[in-house]
Amino acid sequence: QVQLVESGGGLVQAGGSQRLSCAASGLTFGRYAMGWYRQAPGKERELVAAIGIGGSTKYADSVKGRFTISRDNAKNTVYLQMNSLKPEDTAVYYCASGRSWFSFSSWGQGTQVTVSS
Repeated sequence: QVQLVESGGGLVQAGGSQRLSCAASGLTFGRYAMGWYRQAPGKERELVAAIGIGGSTKYADSVKGRFTISRDNAKNTVYLQMNSLKPEDTAVYYCASGRSWFSFSSWGQGTQVTVSS
């Protein structure tokens, strides 16, 4: 059974940085695409960033140039480095895994990120 555990959320001031981590177990990590989604109150869940098996990446337009997704296959961990944070980045951030970034099938419990103005 796939288990994804996020960490690194919390309160940060606008303009600051934060790094999220997601530790994965129950899967052959290097064979899975990984992603980060977020959901703000009253809004739908949206894809923030994804990284493929070969390391290719894609980002939502709203975070391009500010967020960086990376993976460490030796540690079964995916990261989301968030810089120049804005209040509108406030949301619960979820880690996801799937055989491709078009078919995420497992989700973590989420970690709250709050950006104060």
